[in-house]
Amino acid sequence: MTLPDAHTLYDVIDGTWPAAEYVSYSPFTLRKGAGGGQRVAAATTDQPVTADDIATAEEEMKTLNVGDQPPIFMVREGQSDLDTQLAARGYPIVDPVNLYACNINLLTTEPIPPVTAIPVWEPLAIMRDMWAEGGIGEGRINVMHRATGPKTAIVARWNDHPGGCAFVAIHNGIAMVHALEILNHQRQQGLGKWMMRRAAFWAHKHGADTMSVVCTQANTGANALYSSLGMTLVGQYHYRKLKDA
Repeated sequence: MTLPDAHTLYDVIDGTWPAAEYVSYSPFTLRKGAGGGQRVAAATTDQPVTADDIATAEEEMKTLNVGDQPPIFMVREGQSDLDTQLAARGYPIVDPVNLYACNINLLTTEPIPPVTAIPVWEPLAIMRDMWAEGGIGEGRINVMHRATGPKTAIVARWNDHPGGCAFVAIHNGIAMVHALEILNHQRQQGLGKWMMRRAAFWAHKHGADTMSVVCTQANTGANALYSSLGMTLVGQYHYRKLKDA
C-alpha cells in the first residue's frame, strides 16, 4: 500500500478539522478560525502569488478573524517562493509541523485492554475537562462538531483513573487523529499507544485504510510516540504569522 503524500493529508486536515468558514480570495483560500486555533485560521494557496495578493489576503484575514488570530499563512511543501515573500514582509516561522501516516493494519494487531480506551460521541464532561487542562477549549471542541464525516472521540482510563482523550475523523478513507491529550500524571506509561490503536480499530470499522496524525516538531513526546508505532513521516508544513497585526 502506498502511503498518502503531504498534499493528500492537507486535504484530510480540512476534512477532519474544518474551519468555521472558507473564503476564496484568489489565489488564496482564507479560513475563519472562530477560536479553533491556527490550523483553522491560516490562509493557504497552491498557486504562485504576488506581493499584492499577500497584502489583500492580510486585510481580508484581519476582517475575517477579528479578535481571534493575526494574519497567518500555512506554508506547504514546495512553496519556497511564498515562504521567501512572507519572510521579507516580517512574518516569522511559527510551529513547524510533521505529518505521519501508516497502513491502518499496522495499528490493529493487538487487542486493547478492557476499558483502557473507549470510543464515545459526543464528548463527555470529563473529556472536556481533560482537554481544557491541555489548552484545548470550546473553540476546538466546536471544530470537532463541524467535521461532517465519520468521527468519534476516544476517552481513556489508566490505573483506574481518567487518563486522556482524543478526536478522530475520516476523510476519503484516511483517518486523522487530533487533540490527543494525556493527563500529566498518566504520561510515559504507554497510554498514548493504546489510544492510537483504539482510534485505528474504530477507523477500520468505519472504512478507513490509513491512519494519520499531525504534530508540531517541538513536541518531542508526540513525535516519539508516532515513530514508535511505526508511522512514517510523509511531509511537513509550517506557519508564518505576524506578531503585531
